Amino acid sequence: MAENVQGSGGGSWSKWQIALIFGAPLALGATAAAVYCYSKSGGDSSQDDEKTRTNTPSGSGEKPVSASGDGGEMPIQPDQTPLEKAQASKNRGNKYFKASHYDQAIRCYTEAIDVCPVDKKADLATFYQNRAAAREQQGKYAEVISDCSKAIGLNPTYTKAMFRRAKAHDHNGDKLLCLEDTTAVCILEGFNHQQGMMLADRMLKEIGKEKAKDRYKNRVPQLPSGQFIHSYFSSFSNDGISLETDPPAVGDEAGTDEELRCYLKAKKLFHTGKYDEVVQNCIEEIESDGEYKYEALLMKATFFLLMGQAEWAVPDLDQLIEKEDADKKLRANALIKRGSMHMQEGNSAPAMADFATAVQLDPDNPDIYHHRGQLNLLLEKVDEAVKDFEKCNELNDDFGLAFAQHSYAKYRLSMLQQSPLQMQNAMQMLDTCTTKFPKCAEGFALLAQAQNEQGLFAQADENFKKAVKLEPDNPTAHVHRGLLHLNWKKDVQGSIDMIKEALKIDEKCDFAYETLGTIEVQRGNMDAAKEYFENAINLARTEMEMTHLYSLSVAAEIQSKVANKLNIKPHMPFT
Repeated sequence: MAENVQGSGGGSWSKWQIALIFGAPLALGATAAAVYCYSKSGGDSSQDDEKTRTNTPSGSGEKPVSASGDGGEMPIQPDQTPLEKAQASKNRGNKYFKASHYDQAIRCYTEAIDVCPVDKKADLATFYQNRAAAREQQGKYAEVISDCSKAIGLNPTYTKAMFRRAKAHDHNGDKLLCLEDTTAVCILEGFNHQQGMMLADRMLKEIGKEKAKDRYKNRVPQLPSGQFIHSYFSSFSNDGISLETDPPAVGDEAGTDEELRCYLKAKKLFHTGKYDEVVQNCIEEIESDGEYKYEALLMKATFFLLMGQAEWAVPDLDQLIEKEDADKKLRANALIKRGSMHMQEGNSAPAMADFATAVQLDPDNPDIYHHRGQLNLLLEKVDEAVKDFEKCNELNDDFGLAFAQHSYAKYRLSMLQQSPLQMQNAMQMLDTCTTKFPKCAEGFALLAQAQNEQGLFAQADENFKKAVKLEPDNPTAHVHRGLLHLNWKKDVQGSIDMIKEALKIDEKCDFAYETLGTIEVQRGNMDAAKEYFENAINLARTEMEMTHLYSLSVAAEIQSKVANKLNIKPHMPFT
């Protein structure tokens, strides 16, 4: 199964999919699914909703209309109990709040707090929360935090106060405290609090980005495993540099390593799996202005991309793309790789611009459409992906990998369009792929993935086993099979053992580490989860990947902390 340098070679779950779901089982799968369930959040009955306010300016001399309708304040009745007096003060405060008279509202809420019996904790909590809402409108975030904290102290599961305090922490730049409060809100409301989910997701991204920035800057570049490199190059039908037939001096009949120089030696080292010396020999070819300097530029840049050193690859790619005397397939391949690099960095517009330029340069190059199809899938442009894969297959009907991905993209499209007939046709196409290309492991793996999603677990397992047999040194099939068994048989330990097989095959399989970390989060084993995420972070090839992994790790840590604080035990969906 081919892996692209822009991803982990098997997909990943979003940050909130690996959350500790309390009382709400999480659907486990090999591909990412929708995370947020949008619905209105609950709360108390206090009238502090912005939509109910008038346009009366804050601090104006006008008074809001009182309940008595005479423009004055509602008098407190002498025979009222202390609680009734407190409620009356709160009600007056709500009217001031709706009219944007926040100072008067604060005064009324303070009166309510002062007269309320101390044993009426729920009522007191509401009064503090309402006062915090008024202070929020004035931008007094330290006081908002203080009032919300008092409300939460009186009512530990008061989600409205928690979320208001979270927003105040956000304004103050306290991201971890904000995340802790929003996480509590999401857990207590069954992950149905729309604004809370959105704020938590933003905090995770920002925290992950901050942590990744320094870590990535100081990382030691390293090549991925030989299997990953092989899979990456196999995702091109013709990249112009790795073919053994060109130049002929690289074949078995070629001279010894001592007789070969520069690029020719780099190419022989590539085909014998001695990747560590490839770049240096390419540098020698470029510096000597050798016959294969353009091929050397492309190979050198490709290896820098594989090491996650995009900033080192860009000058070589730019230089080659601008060389009009270079072979158009080399230039098109450089555009494909630069476009994919832009996508790694989250810049889809320049990525697609590079692919458009490549089409203009070499319109009959199937690799352009194959890789653009993969990027369109990442962008959820499934219909465009189908068209690209179809064009690739028209130009090269002997490229099993592209045929398999075309089939799976059609399956994805049928799911989006909810068309049973199209789904049936797509499943038949996936099955056809395994007979037309019986040596293409990706065909069996994608058929298995679709069958898993359809609940055809036994058939999916058989096809994953065939993929493993075809490519025994490819770790990703073991990971996907482990996930299948987790979803199918709920056999946690058996699934973990399958995924660990991937690490025996390739100790640099970041997909396996990330998946194991995810499972340990679900099991409540946070120390183990953080260790797995840390291993994956060490292998991250891009800052974007590292940001995602840090977000997962932080999400696990914060949710564990909140669960302990709230004394909530996680619901284990597969125990």
